[in-house]
Amino acid sequence: TRYEITGRLSEVANGNNEHRLTFQRFVLGALLDDVVIAANERLKTMSRGRYYLQRTLDRARKNMAGGLDLEVYDNHTGLPRGVGTLSGGETFLASLSLALGLVDVVQSYAGGIHLDTLFVDEGFGTLDPESLDFAIKSLIDLQKGGRLVGIISHVPELKERIDARLEVNPSTRGSRAVFKVG
Repeated sequence: TRYEITGRLSEVANGNNEHRLTFQRFVLGALLDDVVIAANERLKTMSRGRYYLQRTLDRARKNMAGGLDLEVYDNHTGLPRGVGTLSGGETFLASLSLALGLVDVVQSYAGGIHLDTLFVDEGFGTLDPESLDFAIKSLIDLQKGGRLVGIISHVPELKERIDARLEVNPSTRGSRAVFKVG
C-alpha cells in the first residue's frame, strides 16, 4: 500500500538500509566528493603530484557516522593512508586545498555568488622552502584571478614575496601598523 511505501522510504532515508547511511549523509558525501575533486586540482600542484585526497570507504565500520572521512593517497608509496600521518606542512597544503576547493564548489553551486576574499592564518612556517613557493604561487594565482588574499603570518620570507602588506609591529607603547607597497 501507499503507507508501506512511504514507511519504507522513511526507513531508508533514516539509515535503515544495507549501508546504514542516512539520506543526509548521502547528500553530504556527494557534496564532499565535489569539494575533494576541486581540492585535488590544487593539491596536485602544491604537492608536486605526490598527494591526492579521497573519501574513505570503510565498509567494516558500517555505522551512520561513516562515509565522510578523508584519507590521502600517496603516489610515492602507491598506497592510501590516514590524513593524520601528514607532516605539519603537508597538512597545511591539504587544508588550504580543501578550503579553496570548497570556495570553488560553493561558487559553482550558488550561481551568482562570488567569494572574492580569502584570509589564511598561519601555517606557512611549517612548510619547506619548495612547498612554501608552491603555496604562495597558488595564492598569487588567486589574486591575479581577482580575489583579495590576506595572509596572516610571522614567516619573514613572505615579506619578500608579498608586494602590498600591512605589517603589525609590537612596541613598548602598543602595536604599530604600517601599510607597505613594494
